[in-house]
Amino acid sequence: MAGKNINNGVDEISGNQFESCMSHPLCVIDFFTEWCMPCLILAPVIEELADKFRGKIHFAKINVEENQELAQKFGIMSIPTLIVFKKGEIIEKITGSLPVEILEEKFKKHL
Repeated sequence: MAGKNINNGVDEISGNQFESCMSHPLCVIDFFTEWCMPCLILAPVIEELADKFRGKIHFAKINVEENQELAQKFGIMSIPTLIVFKKGEIIEKITGSLPVEILEEKFKKHL
């Protein structure tokens, strides 16, 4: 099951919904917090990419303060961090707020 859809096709999920997210062939998880300014800057970029890659890449967000176990499991040391999963395996980890064009190119190479 998907988590609450917070905006434009990006679900906010928690630990118990994480596995269902991994069932998608290609999934990007945005690890964030509500108070992180770079996270807030990245949010509309992720929304734009979720719209652009609709049907090809599943996008979700995980609040690290509410899901510390998952953040620890994936070694999240700074936020925002995007982790790209292909068939449940980590294929790329991106830290920081990057422009939409750079992220789009990074994601395209995994399709």
